[in-house]
Amino acid sequence: MNLADSTPAMNSLLGSEADSQRTLYPYVTGTSVVGIKYKDGILLAADMGGSYGSTLRYKTVERLKPVGKHSIIGASGEISDFQEIMRYLDELILYDNMWDDGNSLGPKEVHNYLTRVMYNRRNKFNPLWNSLVLGGVKNGQKYLGTVNMIGVHYEDNHVATGFGNHLARPILRDEWHENLTFEEGVKLLEKCMRVLLYRDRSAVNKLQFHVLLYLDLYCQLGLHVV
Repeated sequence: MNLADSTPAMNSLLGSEADSQRTLYPYVTGTSVVGIKYKDGILLAADMGGSYGSTLRYKTVERLKPVGKHSIIGASGEISDFQEIMRYLDELILYDNMWDDGNSLGPKEVHNYLTRVMYNRRNKFNPLWNSLVLGGVKNGQKYLGTVNMIGVHYEDNHVATGFGNHLARPILRDEWHENLTFEEGVKLLEKCMRVLLYRDRSAVNKLQFHVLLYLDLYCQLGLHVV
């Protein structure tokens, strides 16, 4: 085999490597998600802004979604990667429902699954550019955890992503307590989101509030203007 014959094979090999792309930086992104436990369940809040670079391009992006019967997920970071994560979760919930065994995945199982997905993609040097909050209630047990784009995860009584880690968590450490009522929890989250609106250029004044109660009841409070 001479050099002329090997040239097409070399070009195809180099072409396949060139076609293998990685996300080098996010395009359309969402900012902070804040979640807390309160006396009767879980509360999550996020705004509805989507930024194209530094331009606040979209103002109706929903970044809080229900997962199965017991969980809520919230995401900051790349919106398209969040959509990919939701496809993973839809397949996971569908596969779980196909067993029809009377059991269903709870928030702890979903959170563990997400930590494995994020860490696996990080090891492939092709991460999903998101920080996620996963909260839920199953069998009377509240659960609230977070995981970032490289798989670092933890569980706490209150969590936040993005600027919320720096601006909302200090407020939550000062004012959160185990016996928060629903009304007090909503007011506390509104205070956090107001501070983020003042300090974060990517934040907007359209908010989502999602609630999960001890009775495994799910409720979306819709839009609140701060």
